[in-house]
Amino acid sequence: MKKTTAALGVALLAASAQSAFAQSSVTLYGLVDTAVRYQTNANSNNDGLVEMREGVVTPSRWGLKGTEDLGGGTSAIFKLENQFNLFNGKLANSNNQLFQRNAYVGLSNTKYGTLTFGRQQTPFFDEMGNTFDPLTVADYWQDSWAYNPVGPFLFTNNSAKYTNTIAGLHVEAMYGFGGVAGSTGENSMYGFTASYAFGPVQGLVGFQQNDVSGKKFNIANVGLVYTVVPSVRLLAGWLHSQDNTGTVDQAQQQVSGAPALISSQNRIDDNFYVGSTWQATAPLAITLAGYYGHARNAALADGGYGVGINYSATLLAEYSLSKRTEVYGTVDFTRGTGAYLADYPGRNNQTGVAIGLRNIF
Repeated sequence: MKKTTAALGVALLAASAQSAFAQSSVTLYGLVDTAVRYQTNANSNNDGLVEMREGVVTPSRWGLKGTEDLGGGTSAIFKLENQFNLFNGKLANSNNQLFQRNAYVGLSNTKYGTLTFGRQQTPFFDEMGNTFDPLTVADYWQDSWAYNPVGPFLFTNNSAKYTNTIAGLHVEAMYGFGGVAGSTGENSMYGFTASYAFGPVQGLVGFQQNDVSGKKFNIANVGLVYTVVPSVRLLAGWLHSQDNTGTVDQAQQQVSGAPALISSQNRIDDNFYVGSTWQATAPLAITLAGYYGHARNAALADGGYGVGINYSATLLAEYSLSKRTEVYGTVDFTRGTGAYLADYPGRNNQTGVAIGLRNIF
C-alpha cells in the first residue's frame, strides 16, 4: 500500500512538472543589422567618409524573454536585452552594460495590466520607437538629431513601469528611483504616455521629467498617425523640451565634432516631424521623413548663447528577401544654422547614403 501511495505521489509530481513546463517559455530572439555609409562634410576639413555603421533604424541586439502562467490570467515575465555593434563586435555603449536596452522582471495580468521592475525603456521611447515616429527613432545623427535632447534619457535604471490597454486606450507610466540618500527626488525620473486609437486615427500625448543632480530635464510630446489605407500611413508630431541640466548641448553634438565650450542651463527645443510609410508591394516598403527644430538659449560655437535652426529629410527603402531577411537603402540630408553650427564638424550641411542588410531571429 505504501509503495502504491508513493508511486501515485511520484506520478502526480511528474504530471505537475510537465504541466508547469508546458505553461512556461523562454525565447531567444534578436536581430543583426549593419550598413555601409557614405557621408559628406564628416570632419573639420569637410572630407567625405565611408564607413561601416549600425543599421539605419535598428541597431543589432539579442535578448531573452520569458513568461510563466500563474493562473487566473496572471503571468510572471522577464526580459534581458543586449545591444552591440555588428561591425566590431563590441557593446554599443561606453558603460560596459551587458543588457543596455532592458533588464526587468514583473507580473502581467490580462485585465489589470503589466507591472515591471529594473532597467527599462521609457514610455516615450516605447511609443515613438514602435508607432509614432516615421523612422522609429533612427540611429544616425542625421536622421535622429531631433531626439538627441531626450537621447540620454530613453532608458531608466531602478525603475517601476506600468502598462495597460483598455479598449482603444493604451497607457504607460514609469518612475525611476534616484537612489540618493536623504533625497528621494534627486536623480529620479517619472514619465507617462497615453495613446488612443479611433478608427484610422491614433493620437499620443506624453510627458517625462528627469532629475540630474537636482536640476530638471522636461519633455512633452504629441503625435498623430492616420492610416489612409492599410498600406499607407501619415505621421506628424511635436516635441517640446526644456533642459536645466546642461545635458542637451553635449548630447546634440556629433561624435566627430569639437566638444561644446559651454552648456546652457535653460535650453528650450521645439522639434516637429512629418512623414509617411508606404507598403508599395509585398516585399517593398518606402518611408519618407522630415524634421525641423528650433532651439533657444542654446550654446553657440563661439561660447555664447542663442537661437538655432536645424532641418533634415530622409528617404528609406526596405526590400524583404524573406520573412527574416531584408536589404535596404537610405538617403538623407541635414542642414543647421545658428546654435546648430556647433554640432557640425565642418560645413553646416551633410548628405548621407547607406545600404544595409538585416536579419531577424
